Amino acid sequence: MSINTFGHLFRVTTWGESHGPALGATVDGCPPQVAVDEAMLQHWLDRRKPGTSKYTTQRREPDQVRILSGVFEGKTTGATIQLMIENTDQRSKDYGEIAEKFRPGHADITYWQKYGIRDYRGGGRSSARETAARVAAGGLARAALAELVPGIEIRGYMVQMGADRIDRGAVDEAEIERNPFWCPDAAAAARWAESLDGLRKSGNSVGAVIEVVARNVPPGLGAPVYGKLDTDLAAAAMSINAVKGVEIGAGMAAAELTGTENADEIRMGPNGPEYSSNQSGGVLGGISTGQEIVLRFAVKPTSSILTPRRTITKSGAETDIVTKGRHDPCVGIRAVPVGEAMVACVLLDHLLLHRGQVGDRMGAIGPRG
Repeated sequence: MSINTFGHLFRVTTWGESHGPALGATVDGCPPQVAVDEAMLQHWLDRRKPGTSKYTTQRREPDQVRILSGVFEGKTTGATIQLMIENTDQRSKDYGEIAEKFRPGHADITYWQKYGIRDYRGGGRSSARETAARVAAGGLARAALAELVPGIEIRGYMVQMGADRIDRGAVDEAEIERNPFWCPDAAAAARWAESLDGLRKSGNSVGAVIEVVARNVPPGLGAPVYGKLDTDLAAAAMSINAVKGVEIGAGMAAAELTGTENADEIRMGPNGPEYSSNQSGGVLGGISTGQEIVLRFAVKPTSSILTPRRTITKSGAETDIVTKGRHDPCVGIRAVPVGEAMVACVLLDHLLLHRGQVGDRMGAIGPRG
């Protein structure tokens, strides 16, 4: 299986399966002398780990990360960093009945068609369990960004569950950490709790939309044509399990706007250019503007549900299937810290690329421009 690596200078390779002994990430290109330790990375993994509420899978994994190389006396050395997370609560027997069947909505059938073999224990490599490694790597990226670009902030939250959207006028970011949905609207979180309770008890699931905002990102990150920042952000989000759509800024809604509505007008402020709006999502021509970078992605409903579904076997026989085991009724909940991690990795990668090619030779705006 090829292409388990993403990034250009900050390169992350993830490895391991859902029911294997461990999974993790191999990280190349992290700058040296970045202060980092296991406790710093664990903070981010604890936000993603399963079993934290009744609305996520009840698989009990501590997701304890270990740093095996590339860090000495609390600082990165510039060498390859190896991160490992052991699996401790696998129940492979839950999947024995589906060894010959393909679960609708899963990658079972495509993995089999491509490779002629598949790890049916929780989906193996296609499991959302793989994203724990990304979050560990994202914690490393956050530590490097904090030193290279002090003040940078990456914040993710749910803005929609099923057809129920948040009220943008009621957003309070302090609410994000107060409910199990990472929702900035307390009233929406209460509605979602009631709705998801019913779905969970009936053995069904629902999708969600996640928004990730990056603030205080310097202008100039990204490159024209094939190295666009938004290209890599979109690819990073689409690589997350169960993601079926990505938007930057106004996204699909931009098609409904006129040119005068969509153009973010520019004025000169005391500290540089200021924009009247942010329909672009902080990226123009593939290059960051200095505004907030706004990314949204849609996560489909969890395909592993207790409701019987029609399918086929490897021999081509038609049958029914019920997926047993412990599954998220809304996998979008735990996708929030994963989305943040992927944005952090992409931003660090592009910051390093920018420093390597341009350095401080950027165009000035104002009296000296």
